[in-house]
Amino acid sequence: MTKEAIFERISFIIKEQMNKPDLEITQTTSLHDDLGVDSIALMEFIINLEDEFHLEIPDEDVEDMKCMGEMMEYLYNRVN
Repeated sequence: MTKEAIFERISFIIKEQMNKPDLEITQTTSLHDDLGVDSIALMEFIINLEDEFHLEIPDEDVEDMKCMGEMMEYLYNRVN
């Protein structure tokens, strides 16, 4: 799976979860600072990613992800 395809999927998931289909998301978008995602919404997002990509994402790995690009790189490395 390409990085672009992974980014498209994670962007779609966050837009759907936040119920904001027109949301502008880039690789530098911060879940916390730019999107205002709180800890509960972040947990829900991670669960959705785990379901989508059929893998488990440890909490300590999530703590290292500050922006959507880092999340994309993480998933790319795990999926491929």
